[in-house]
Amino acid sequence: MLKVIVLGAGITGITSAWFLRKAGHEVTVVDRQPESALETSFANGGQISVSQSEPWANPGAPFKVLKWLFRDDSPLLFRPKLDPRQWEWGLRFLRECMPGRAEHNVVQMVNLGLYSRDTIREIRDDAGIEYDHLSRGILQIYFDRASFDDACAAATLMRQYGCIREAVSREQAIVLEPALARLKDRLVGATFAEADESGDAHIFTQALSRRCAEQGVQFRYNTCILGLEAAGGEISRVRLRNEEGKFEEKADAYVVCLGSYSPLLLASVGVRIPVYPAKGYSATMDIEGHAGAPTVSITDDAVKMVYTRLGKRIRIAGTAELNGYSTELNQVRCEALTRRYFELFPDSADPNSVQYWTGLRPSTPSNVPIVGRGPLAKLFLNTGHGTLGWTEGPGSGKAIAEIIDGRKPAIDFEFAGM
Repeated sequence: MLKVIVLGAGITGITSAWFLRKAGHEVTVVDRQPESALETSFANGGQISVSQSEPWANPGAPFKVLKWLFRDDSPLLFRPKLDPRQWEWGLRFLRECMPGRAEHNVVQMVNLGLYSRDTIREIRDDAGIEYDHLSRGILQIYFDRASFDDACAAATLMRQYGCIREAVSREQAIVLEPALARLKDRLVGATFAEADESGDAHIFTQALSRRCAEQGVQFRYNTCILGLEAAGGEISRVRLRNEEGKFEEKADAYVVCLGSYSPLLLASVGVRIPVYPAKGYSATMDIEGHAGAPTVSITDDAVKMVYTRLGKRIRIAGTAELNGYSTELNQVRCEALTRRYFELFPDSADPNSVQYWTGLRPSTPSNVPIVGRGPLAKLFLNTGHGTLGWTEGPGSGKAIAEIIDGRKPAIDFEFAGM
């Protein structure tokens, strides 16, 4: 039995802890928040979307970024800073836009996504948790022919690697989601991934953290992680602080699941990883008493937004803002979410109930997360999932637990350090 310290209590940290404990290890989870899933896992788009495993970095991305550069409501907003890490990330992003790299990254993301989607179902059955989940698939809708043609080509590639995403006509899309009927004259077509799902990542993570505690996982909430220390080529301890003061903890393995803050912690032991925060936004509204909200989760390709029903709520999420570690709400970007939603689905939710949120997505230039062994002994990494943390996180948690346990995960994926 190993003593393992998991740093971070989001979806990746809690699923890592769950599988580590199931393997018989002594597990402690540390987080600065008073409970789990209060940062990036709090109010994301709600999609478990293997079919969306398309990296931002693709051959057409540089042109789109330039086109959106001066639009405050653009899907991807780059705010240049005097930050060498931001510029280094940007240069790596351009490299990943090469056709050969983009296809390689799609394969990696699809493989991890399929593995993780199965893992979510495994956890759901094993832990017996509910989280407003729906197994009705995901529709991606298109309003121009060129985008739809590109999507059909992408769907063909994904099918080669086991992700079934089918092109459907606008008439078929309306049968799948009747709320789209009023858009019939505007829709060009859609793609549909029947096996994809949706659900509330925050509810899921909090429920699983309670199951972890019941199984003996220890939690140190309200505890700041000050830094790691290394000696003799391995991590020797982690420095912490809570309301009682500073202290240290030692373990046989340290798992870094701190999302966008992972590179800041790793810098304390001279480890560099290409993870940079991409700020995402969401809006959540009540739909009880209103008709016309979609029941199938929808991705709106034109504006890179998603619309997901979560029980009696609708979640609208999207946009990416490369603006350092700012978590300030930009009202223009917030209102762009609800404006677009009501343009498509008028009177389907209560606008007075809207709750806006922003969180930092830990993004790599390739959109492929960093999961596996670190360059120092006892160090393990589980971070960099970008917009697909809910889709890929549970599988990453299971895989990192297997790696720590000395087993090889049953997945074709380029794990770090292996």
